[in-house]
Amino acid sequence: MAQRDVLVVDDDPDIRFVVELILGEDGYEVRSAENGAQALELVRDRRPGVILLDVRMPVMDGVEFRRRLRSLDPTHEIPVVMMSAYADLDHVSDALAVDARLRKPFEIGELESTVAKLMGARA
Repeated sequence: MAQRDVLVVDDDPDIRFVVELILGEDGYEVRSAENGAQALELVRDRRPGVILLDVRMPVMDGVEFRRRLRSLDPTHEIPVVMMSAYADLDHVSDALAVDARLRKPFEIGELESTVAKLMGARA
């Protein structure tokens, strides 16, 4: 696993671009996927240090991705940040046992501090 490797899973290309840009400037290696199915393939290829996960996406949504991720051993240990504008984000993220949540639109500093905290917890 690359300790500074972040996987962004979001169907919105603008969100992926902005997160990649911000975290890339902070020295993280950022990969991205537009749905949960693509993300599972990337996780199987190389485990990230943190996953930033949207709730609603085509093909495979964040809920199904999280369920499948937890069934893969040992990837269940990867910290997951649920990020969404979804009104019931707190309930969904609690049910999925994610490590943190970011409500869209999120502040840059909030994104950076959340990722840094979770990466530090893995060190």
